[in-house]
Amino acid sequence: MDRRYMIKSFGALLMATGLLLAMPESAVAKSEVNASFIGSVAIEGTDPVAYFTEGKAEKGLSKFNHSWKGATWRFKSAANQKAFAADPEKYAPQFGGYCAWAVSQGYTAAIDPEAWTIHGGKLYLNFSKGVQAEWAQDIPGNIAKGEKNWPQALEK
Repeated sequence: MDRRYMIKSFGALLMATGLLLAMPESAVAKSEVNASFIGSVAIEGTDPVAYFTEGKAEKGLSKFNHSWKGATWRFKSAANQKAFAADPEKYAPQFGGYCAWAVSQGYTAAIDPEAWTIHGGKLYLNFSKGVQAEWAQDIPGNIAKGEKNWPQALEK
């Protein structure tokens, strides 16, 4: 390959990368599900069913996965995978697995899988234990605000 062509191609790639990185976050469309950029793994690979069945956050395994809403959901067992596949709405976290408190405030944020609540049979995740404490001060009110803001919060 011609050296000048390689230099031009590399320069174009660097320029395109720079433009993408310089774009405001709001210009980049967010997925309906809080998933990793690489592999689209939902909720940091945490098994959503385990919150209900074991009462704790459990890492899912890549051999037990299910594709739903454009993301790959992982599970710690075949039984959890099967339960989710049969009724994903029952187990999937609300607000696409983004921080529920952030959505109640009108935007999205990442999560800490260890900061979670089940309320009214639904799973809610939070950014951190500190944010979870804020969320817990008025869970019904925060849910109502989140439902009003969802899915428009994805645009912010």
